[in-house]
Amino acid sequence: MKASEIQIRDPYVITAADTYYLYGSTDRDIWNTGGGFDYYKSRDLVEFEGPYPAFRPDAGFWGKKNFWAPEVHFYRGRWYMFATFCSPEITRGTQILSADTPDGPFIPMGNGPITPEDWYCLDGTLFVEEGIPYLTYCHEWLDAPDYVGEIWLQRLTADLSGTVGEKQLLFRASDASWTRGQPWRGEQSKCYVTDGPFCFQGKYHLYLLWSSFADGYAISTAISDNGVRGPWRLSDTVLRAQDSGHGMIFRGRDGSLRLALHSPNQTPHERPLFLPIEETPDGLRLIPD
Repeated sequence: MKASEIQIRDPYVITAADTYYLYGSTDRDIWNTGGGFDYYKSRDLVEFEGPYPAFRPDAGFWGKKNFWAPEVHFYRGRWYMFATFCSPEITRGTQILSADTPDGPFIPMGNGPITPEDWYCLDGTLFVEEGIPYLTYCHEWLDAPDYVGEIWLQRLTADLSGTVGEKQLLFRASDASWTRGQPWRGEQSKCYVTDGPFCFQGKYHLYLLWSSFADGYAISTAISDNGVRGPWRLSDTVLRAQDSGHGMIFRGRDGSLRLALHSPNQTPHERPLFLPIEETPDGLRLIPD
């Protein structure tokens, strides 16, 4: 099938054995169901095979809905999935799963989120700096102060089974000049969204991609010259504003950089896009068609 035929949100691409693996939020109704995660395979990002099952919950798994944004990382000889889940008893958060191969099946490590148990969190991502694993994640506007979403950092244990030390606030959605508050509970109330953090070490800078709302769903960057703890400088512009977001960067088989994201942002019309992108001393830039 073509990418234009794949309904997927939050696409995440890795390359293994000369094959592209495409993961993402693949439940047909991701807002109300929790069936699992599928993945697709491709040699050229044009023709895809699948879907194949990456994770299916057993009866005792704590997550019941909101199976969102699976990321797959190779770390210390194994493959790890970081994904969002929610249940009536446990607030939304990021669970870590692992597998022997990128094909899965991915098995939960423990039975609960690695993010703070008393917070609504989502979109946890792994970044390893000087051998130390870190979790970057969103504290949702639902229970963040003033209904402004936040992005936090937490060091993880070497085996990814727990956390080390205190968590650190990196920035809030309203700190960026381009974000716009979204109405809720009537036009007088506003919330500021943070979605989809992803760290990318470039030649010139360390980047943190993240999404929020401008005129529509959009993706932008923050830059650090001092590692993952920052401080982070927020861009005043967006990378892409055409109702698209939740992006990550991967390197194609030809060595070029690609930005994966979904567009549009309305279910069930989401489709993956793989856009050429380049790094300059001033930051990341989409390459025009």
